[in-house]
Amino acid sequence: MKFAYRFSNLLGAVYRQGNLSFSKDGNAVISPVGNRVSIFDLKNNTSETLPLSTTKNITCVGLSPDGNLAIVVDEDGAALLVSLITRAVLHHFHFHKPVNSIRFSPDGRKFVVTKENVALMYHAPGKKREFNAFVLDKSYYGPYDETTCIDWTDDSKCFVVGSKDMSTWVFGAERWANLIYYSLGGHKDVIVGCFFEKDSLDLYTVSQDGTLCVWESDTELDGLVLTKTREKPKTPRQGDEEEEEDEEEKMEGEEGEVIRGKVEAPKGEKTKNVRYKQKSKHFFNKEGDFNNLTAAAYHKPTHILVTGFASGIFHLHELPEFNLIHSLSISDQRITSASINSSGDWIGFGCSGMGQLLVWEWQSESYVFKQQGHFNNMASLAYSPDGQYIATGGDDGKVKVWNTNSGLCFVTFTEHTSSVSNVTFTSSGFVIVSASLDGTVRAFDLHRYRNFRTFTSPRPAQFSCLAVDVSGELVSAGAQDSFEIFLWSMQTGRLLEVLGGHEGPVSCLCFSPVQSILASASWDRTVRLWDMLDSWQVKETLPLSSDGLSVTYRPDGQELAVATLNGEISFWNPQTATQTGSVAGRHDLETGRKETDKITAKQSAKGKSFTSLCYSADGESMLAGGQSKFVCIYNVKEQMLMKKFEISCNLSFDAMEEFLDRRKMTEFGSLALVDEGAGDGDGVNISLPGVRRGDMSSRHFKPEIRVTSLRFSPTGRSWSATTTEGLLVYSLDSTLVFDPYDLDLDVTPASIRKQLRLKDWTSAIVLAFRLNEKALKQEVLETVPHEEIPVVCASLPDIYVEKLLGFVAACLEKSGHLQFYMTWAQNLLMLHGQKLKNRSGAILPTLQALQKSIQRHFDSLSKLCDFNKYNIRYAVALSKQRGIKRAAEEDEGVEEDDDEEEEELSEGMSENVSS
Repeated sequence: MKFAYRFSNLLGAVYRQGNLSFSKDGNAVISPVGNRVSIFDLKNNTSETLPLSTTKNITCVGLSPDGNLAIVVDEDGAALLVSLITRAVLHHFHFHKPVNSIRFSPDGRKFVVTKENVALMYHAPGKKREFNAFVLDKSYYGPYDETTCIDWTDDSKCFVVGSKDMSTWVFGAERWANLIYYSLGGHKDVIVGCFFEKDSLDLYTVSQDGTLCVWESDTELDGLVLTKTREKPKTPRQGDEEEEEDEEEKMEGEEGEVIRGKVEAPKGEKTKNVRYKQKSKHFFNKEGDFNNLTAAAYHKPTHILVTGFASGIFHLHELPEFNLIHSLSISDQRITSASINSSGDWIGFGCSGMGQLLVWEWQSESYVFKQQGHFNNMASLAYSPDGQYIATGGDDGKVKVWNTNSGLCFVTFTEHTSSVSNVTFTSSGFVIVSASLDGTVRAFDLHRYRNFRTFTSPRPAQFSCLAVDVSGELVSAGAQDSFEIFLWSMQTGRLLEVLGGHEGPVSCLCFSPVQSILASASWDRTVRLWDMLDSWQVKETLPLSSDGLSVTYRPDGQELAVATLNGEISFWNPQTATQTGSVAGRHDLETGRKETDKITAKQSAKGKSFTSLCYSADGESMLAGGQSKFVCIYNVKEQMLMKKFEISCNLSFDAMEEFLDRRKMTEFGSLALVDEGAGDGDGVNISLPGVRRGDMSSRHFKPEIRVTSLRFSPTGRSWSATTTEGLLVYSLDSTLVFDPYDLDLDVTPASIRKQLRLKDWTSAIVLAFRLNEKALKQEVLETVPHEEIPVVCASLPDIYVEKLLGFVAACLEKSGHLQFYMTWAQNLLMLHGQKLKNRSGAILPTLQALQKSIQRHFDSLSKLCDFNKYNIRYAVALSKQRGIKRAAEEDEGVEEDDDEEEEELSEGMSENVSS
């Protein structure tokens, strides 16, 4: 491969679990998605997935106050320090236990981490390079159960920690004489949120049973007094518990100062200690229905409290009066995270049950952002012909369409009532066809966003595969229970023919890109080629060595690839029906061992195979994926493995490792096979009579890692895979590879710039493309005068025309010099059109990339022009209205003058008469 593909974006999932955070400016929301982090820009309506991943699902993310750093922690307590500017991982650290929450101090000098019943305060990483970026400062003991939430005072002097033991603890970040620790009760359930008032020690605490306590302090922040001596407070030993805590201290490290809180206040102090009193107590569940409060956030400047509930309802209250501003149901699943941006206008909500991410503007009562991924596995994907859109179908019965530029879903079709097994675009790019296990094939219109055709079979059948011919007129679907293939007309919606002959379930269908021939692979160990023009007869039958799982044509229609159950990929010539080669890919899959497997990965690999195949846009390479965490790229001509991509390193998925961890093995086998009878984690583990929580029937399972579908983009610059993790997009990274063409000693940047000074534009372009450095090529191209472009294009050697066209297509996508690059493209196509047409198969990806770039600019500019047109019309109408008004005023003025003259004349005449 000339270029290196690298992970570029994660689509299909927007939120899994953990806390949401807003960026410093409040215009972007940072969401943990599995073991990755996605950033959604709400102003520009784009998404980006950071090029980093943890070994387990992320549970909490802490942002520094300046918005430059983030600390990402996974389920095991492994942490990454990430720069949000360079998108690079700066430091790795392990807390050794699951972390519940993490929060930086407002001055950015410290951060607090809560794990188990301890709060650990670390020195925040600075601008200087350090050997250890995480230096433990103090360890705070106090709660008896797990700690749940943290908040800091505005001046970073104190922080508060909530716990599952229904208590809240206020700790001093420094050794204050009058506030070392303070314990607050008053609740009957787990503390969900605790918040300081702005510039004050006053507190609000919120518990899971829907209770809000308002605490008032008798001391201001300025009243905190620093202790003169730095001796550790001596506390009497309390038996075994104290010894256990001492052992924990040693594990944490010797450098951290330990502060132990007790329920009673510290005694023997000369200064007057800080004291709290409960000012008021409020209840959310006034109707009496039991509805758990699951998420809370507080915006200090506006005094607004946001609370989310298990029923999907959220409330907005103004504190401390507890006035209800707003209440709305946004989901039918529990709200797991809530966050408010810096201005207090936007509120972000995450619902892990459905994978929803919502941003709500409470003042205008409207959605700023509303996205939801497939909450079950994705089964298939398809690129639109211009590569702008990706359609996905999932086990949740939904068909979603994603914009590849923004990474966001812009339409969801919910007409299917069962799993969607396959989706595809027609050649026009405006119709999506989907097959489902509910017995229907549906066609969706992307202009009006509606289901305009529904195809069904005479007898109910579950459709497992789908294909649409090049013209978009014939729709075919294969049934997995009746072994038949159904053909419909797109125009009329009528069933044209039922093709019988297979003796097993039909697993895959594919139309030839150049002829009206349909290839069908089946479990009966055959691939049949059906002629659509000759009464739908079987043209050829290709015998396979094992059950056929996937079949695909090369883009030029001259080769057929088939994946079989024994892990082989065989290549066939469809004209002569002869096999031209094969690849034994079972060992390349490298399947893992599931936790509940009683056999080794080596044994289970015998039953694993490739389930999805796809040719690259130029037909030289083959993508293959299946029941494994690897995607393989093969060279078709050499029939050898070129590269393997590991699509995930997330150990929260099953079948990730070849060997099970020996620490999880007992004399009776794997610990995963032992039924522990654990509940759902909401309350007690085992249900007792009269207890509503802790259901034994709720099951926790680890999804198995697998690749369900693979597609190359028509532009040839990216490929996508639907996996257990989501829709992964891999793009070409041309900056990583130095790939010169026809390089010579004379070809240097100095010689290229010399040609530019001599105004020998053609020679400069040829030399730049021989050196093949992107920055230099762009410099040369943009130095050429606009009026010289036709002359340069005409004198360019044929071998460089295609290279220049591809480069222009890539530059046009991101450059602001729209007319300049459009002129290059127009002249190249006009002057060399006939020669390019003769090689249309080879340059098709380049032309599609050019079309995608032009279409993208057209869409953005047409919106801008329409907006400007309306503004101009409004301005013209306004000026006309003002002109009419002014003319009317002038007319009134003239009439008044005439009346005055008439009055004067009449008065003069009356005077004359009287005289």
